[in-house]
Amino acid sequence: MDRPLTRVAILGSTGSIGCQTLDVVRAHPGRFKVVGLSAWNNTDLLAQQISEFSPSIVACANPDALRSVSGTNVALGSLTDVACADDVDIIMSGVVGKDGLEPAMQALLRGKTVAIANKEAMVMAGGLLQEVARKGGGSIRAVDSEHSAIWQCLAGEDVASVRRLVITASGGALRDLPLAELEAITPERALAHPNWSMGRRITIDSATLFNKGLEVIEAHWLFDIPYDRIDILMHRESIIHSMVEFVDGSFKAQLSAPDMRQPIQYALSYPERLPTPLKPVDFAAMGSLRFEPLDMERYPCLGYALAAGHRGGTVPAALAAADEEAVRAFLTGHLRFLDIPRLLSDTLEKCVSTDETSLDAVFAADAWGRDFATAWIEAQ
Repeated sequence: MDRPLTRVAILGSTGSIGCQTLDVVRAHPGRFKVVGLSAWNNTDLLAQQISEFSPSIVACANPDALRSVSGTNVALGSLTDVACADDVDIIMSGVVGKDGLEPAMQALLRGKTVAIANKEAMVMAGGLLQEVARKGGGSIRAVDSEHSAIWQCLAGEDVASVRRLVITASGGALRDLPLAELEAITPERALAHPNWSMGRRITIDSATLFNKGLEVIEAHWLFDIPYDRIDILMHRESIIHSMVEFVDGSFKAQLSAPDMRQPIQYALSYPERLPTPLKPVDFAAMGSLRFEPLDMERYPCLGYALAAGHRGGTVPAALAAADEEAVRAFLTGHLRFLDIPRLLSDTLEKCVSTDETSLDAVFAADAWGRDFATAWIEAQ
């Protein structure tokens, strides 16, 4: 039976997730319709996307620059305007940091489906987003490959029968480098991920494994599983994206090539599975899949992220904001690689926790984390 056209708004359409979402749309003409786009300041690429997909509304940080590009006569609004437009069925939220939080909340309040690809929104305010979704009748779909894998493994299962979640980690670009060499690591070296093609910030967070700690926090909120029942296992091949162990000792795992277009497509088409143009995994050629415990000495940022999750309240929001500033400073040559965990350690030590989970409290914690990190970086 033919399914109706799914109308998609993409927040962060010129970024890595946004561009890969558009790849999925191109692969299935007649199945998806792009009705909203947003970008920060890459107006040239945004103009090309507008020309190709003819959305009804667009958000841009520099609308004057967009208007100056020929052929971009389209309604302009805010991120929230794009997310909440009447003709939107599902929002792919791929913007970085706190910017995706309020649009997601407003869309959920209006009963829309939000595919969360920016893990910061769930890290900062996972409980609040779930509460808003229940109140408004909206739904949240996981897009991170690890959380999409868990979601797929839990299909048809009772969450009460879950013993633990096992999130896999590739180890990032520096997983085999001697620890003594980490001090002198350049951004170019840290960005050379062995398996995934991702945005610059998430690739650095993969090198420090800070992202994996955020994924544990996100999994806690998405699937209502306590932190002490979420484990991380190093898996170099990035073929098994996560596993679920059940109380009877059985495991389910989701396997696919390390390509974000697979979980993006699943989030857009759920519950339907669509054919994919991606190259299938050749298990015979691969030969084996390896698993190892994580070396926490190599990945102190992971420990800090996990500690923030256990402390709860607004601490994860403050630490995620500080990490964003730290990574930006590293990528621009203002911090050394090992300054990132030093900054996060000091942030965690100085951060004052509050149990309040209002949007104002979350944004205040985010601002505190950025201010603290900025002052720390300037003092170096």
